[in-house]
Amino acid sequence: MIGSVRPQVDGGRYAAKATVGRDVVVRADVFVDGHDRVGAMLRWQADGESWRDVPMEPLGNDRWGASFMPERPGLHRFKVTGWVDAFATWHSELVRRLAAGEDLAVELQVGATLVASAAKRASGQDRTRLKEWAARLADAAPDEQAELATAEGLTALMARWPDRARNAATSGGSPIWVDRERAASSAWYELFPRSASPVPGRHGTLHDVAALVPSLAELGFDVLYLPPIHPIGRTARKGPNNAPISSADDVGSPWAIGSEDGGHTVVHPDLGTVDDVELLVEELGTHGMELALDVAFQCSPDHPWVSEHPDWFRHRPDGSIRYAENPPKRYEDVYPLNFETDDWRSLWDALLGVVTFWMGRGVRIFRVDNPHTKPFAFWEWLIDKVRAIDPGVLFLSEAFTRPRVMEHLAKIGFTQSYTYFAWRTDPEALRDYLTELTTAPLVDYLRPSLWPNTPDILTEELQRGGAAAFRARFLLAATLGANYGIYGPAFEHVEHEPREAGSEEYLHSEKYEVRWRDLTSAAGMRELIRRVNATRHAHPALQQDASLTFHRTDNPMILAYSKRDARSGDVVLVVVGMDHRYPQSGWTDLEMPALGLAWESPFTVVDDLDGSTYTWRGPRNFVRLDPTHAPGHLFHIEPPGLAGATA
Repeated sequence: MIGSVRPQVDGGRYAAKATVGRDVVVRADVFVDGHDRVGAMLRWQADGESWRDVPMEPLGNDRWGASFMPERPGLHRFKVTGWVDAFATWHSELVRRLAAGEDLAVELQVGATLVASAAKRASGQDRTRLKEWAARLADAAPDEQAELATAEGLTALMARWPDRARNAATSGGSPIWVDRERAASSAWYELFPRSASPVPGRHGTLHDVAALVPSLAELGFDVLYLPPIHPIGRTARKGPNNAPISSADDVGSPWAIGSEDGGHTVVHPDLGTVDDVELLVEELGTHGMELALDVAFQCSPDHPWVSEHPDWFRHRPDGSIRYAENPPKRYEDVYPLNFETDDWRSLWDALLGVVTFWMGRGVRIFRVDNPHTKPFAFWEWLIDKVRAIDPGVLFLSEAFTRPRVMEHLAKIGFTQSYTYFAWRTDPEALRDYLTELTTAPLVDYLRPSLWPNTPDILTEELQRGGAAAFRARFLLAATLGANYGIYGPAFEHVEHEPREAGSEEYLHSEKYEVRWRDLTSAAGMRELIRRVNATRHAHPALQQDASLTFHRTDNPMILAYSKRDARSGDVVLVVVGMDHRYPQSGWTDLEMPALGLAWESPFTVVDDLDGSTYTWRGPRNFVRLDPTHAPGHLFHIEPPGLAGATA
C-alpha cells in the first residue's frame, strides 16, 4: 500500500510548486500486511524526459522519504513505487535466527537463491560479485554462517538490485510545477512612475523611473513593480482622494485603463513609450533586477474595446454599461469585463494577447489585479498558455479575498499570493497564521508574499504606531517571508494619515494624484531596508519558508522565530518587539534542534542590523528591545567554536 504522498495537491489534480536548484522532498507511507519488509523508490521526470530513479529511505513508522533536484523550469512529475523486499525480509529473519542460536544452513540456501536471482538483474561488476556471494551462501561452512548472516556488503549490494515484482504498487503520478529562483525568493518595490520626477510639479516618466533603478538596487530590491502604465480614461475620472468629480488637471486612477490613445498595450503618453519599457527592463537587468507590470483586466469608459466590442461588457436594462462596484465603494471610472459574453473566446484571446505583448518587450513578472473577480477557468487557461511560451513567467495574485478562493488561485497556477499579513498584528495571531502558511498543505502550493502596505492598505497599526510600527512590520515581512514587498515611497516616508477615520485609504492617495517626495528625508528607513535586504541576499535561510520555526518567550510582546537552510546549515534567528511604544524585555526558550544545535551548547549570534555580537548558551537567553532604537534583532548564528567578543 502507498498513501499520504507529499507534496501532492488535491490528490494530484493540481501541481505542487518547486524551484530550480532546490530539493523537492518527497514523503510517502509504504507498507504491507504481515511481517514482510518493503522497499520503495522515487521516480521523477521533467516533462518530455526519461524517468529517473532515487531509492527511498525508511524514516520510521512506515514513512519513506527521498528527494530530487529539478534542473529547469517547467512541468515535472513523480511517482512512488513500493514492493515486498524478499531479501530484506529473509535477512531480518536470518539475524533473529542467529540470535536464537538456530542452524542457518537451510536459510542460507534460501538466501543463495535470492542473491542468484539478483545477479541476473545486475550488470557489470555487481553481477560478478553477486554470483560470488550466491556461491558462498550455498556452500557455507558452519563457522562462516554468522559472518554471512550479518554481512553489510551484501546488504548494500542487494539494495542496488531489488526485485520489485512481488506485490508491487505505484502511486498515481503527481505533478509539480518548477519555477525559476525568483519565484521562491524576491523583494518587491512598488512605485507610481508619474511620481518619479526629480522636479516638483513635473509629471514623472519611465526615464525618471530608470534613473531611480541604481538606488533601488543598492537597497537590495529584486523586483520593481509599476501600477498600470496605460492611458487613463477621461469619462468619470476620479479627483483627489477618490472624489467623484475631477478637474481638467486631475490625472485620474491608473486602473481606469484606456482612452483615445489606446488600451492595455499602449503606454500613457506622459510616461513615455513602449520602447521606454524595454529600456527600463534593460536597465533593471544590468542591476540584477526585474520589472513587474500590473495586469488589470478592466476598462475605462473610453477604452477602445468599449466601442469595438460592446458585448464584452455587462449592460443595464436601459442599455448603459454597468460600472464597477464593491459596495459601498463605487468605481464609476471603471467597466468590468463580462466573462460570460457569447464572444468569450475572442475576449480570452485578447486578454492573453495583452500578456504576450508585454512578454515580447521583456517583461516576465505580472502582478494581477483582483484575479478572484474573474473565472478560475480563465486563469488556468491563460497561465497554461503563457507557460507554454515561457515557463519562467511569474504571476503574483492580488486577491484579498476568502481563504479558499485565495488558495484555489494558487492551485491553478499563480506563482505567488498576497496574504492577510498586513492585518495580523496580534503576536499570537501572526504566529498562527504564518505557521499555517508555511506548513502542509499550503506550503506545497501557495507561496506567500508579505506586504505591510499597498496603495489600498494603510492599516490601523501603521496609522497609530508611528515610525516604530513601520520598522517592525518591515522586519517581520522581510524575514518571515521569502517573498515580500512594500509600496515603497509611502513606506519609506512613514506616510500614515488616512483619508478619514476608520479608512485604510491614504490621505492624498497616489492613486489619484501625482506626488513628489524628497528622497533624502527617508534616510533612516532606507538604511534599515538596505541592511535587511543585504542579509536576505547573504543568507539562504531567509530565501525559503518551509523551515520557519517559532520559539517561545516569557514575554508575549516579544516574537522570536528562526529559519534554517538544510543544505548549507545557514541559520537566522529573528527577535522582534511587538510593542511600538515601550521597551520590552524577556527570556527566550529556543528550540535548539531547529537551530542545528545541541540543547546546552554555546553559540554566537551576530546582529546584522548593528553588527553587535553576543555569546549565548542553550535555550534561555535574555533580550531587551527598545522600539525607539531598533525593531528587533536580526541574528545570524555562527557555528560553535567561532565565538567572537561577548557583548
